[in-house]
Amino acid sequence: MADRHRTSVSAWRLSIPGIAEVFHAHFTDHAYPAHTHDTWDLMILDEGSVDFALDRRRHGATGTTSVLLLPPGVPHDGRTVTASGFRKRNLYLDDSVLSQHWAGRAVDAPVHDDVLLRHRIHQLHATLAHAGDGFEAESRLSFIRERLHFHLVAHQPRTPGHEANRLAAELRELLGSRIHVGTSLHEAAAILHAHPTHLIRCFRKAYGLPPHTYLTGKRIERARRLLLDGHRPAEVATTAGFHDQGHLNRHFTRHVGTTPGRYSRTRTGSVAASC
Repeated sequence: MADRHRTSVSAWRLSIPGIAEVFHAHFTDHAYPAHTHDTWDLMILDEGSVDFALDRRRHGATGTTSVLLLPPGVPHDGRTVTASGFRKRNLYLDDSVLSQHWAGRAVDAPVHDDVLLRHRIHQLHATLAHAGDGFEAESRLSFIRERLHFHLVAHQPRTPGHEANRLAAELRELLGSRIHVGTSLHEAAAILHAHPTHLIRCFRKAYGLPPHTYLTGKRIERARRLLLDGHRPAEVATTAGFHDQGHLNRHFTRHVGTTPGRYSRTRTGSVAASC
């Protein structure tokens, strides 16, 4: 039986076009808070079950045939279901693999019970474990993209709520331009000519989470990239917009399930850490 007090995380970046990050983890009692990604999150389970909300609707996945595809810009969370937790492998894919215009269709059906697609993703992960196999990895990714398109085309599009709200979109753009320096609510309200509480309500209605939570998630994404590029956590904290390293540690551990220091060391191999 798995030790419920232990977590293992491994993350790295590659020079494979379309793949922004590879992330492997075993979580026993971790719960992701609501957050968004700039990239597509393509996940397979190797063990256990996971429960998650996507665009405020709950879903579940169990077993080794399911494939999860979470679109960029849409809030989601995630949590363990059983005491033994779950093991997963993630690929974070950029727009060159899937265009963001597919996001609405992906929200409608984020879980696919597709043995062929799951096998192709498993094969790609196996290829990515060996340096110098870039051509093979790109080839395997192309077949995965083809299969994902097959599923996305099968669903009728729906208009994502966040696209209908101009004010929320303007605030999101403002936050994105100020990830490092940040902004106060009143400053944002003055720039966008809106009442502060109305601005928050619009953003929450459009994206499913408050503006400050969204901004923290964007900073965590920046921190992950910097850590995998070899920057020290203390340097990353200020560069990513956190007050200090303690501030980074608190939010990073809550989001990713491990500390920035342990996460950065996964560039050279999996790190097992007591939780």
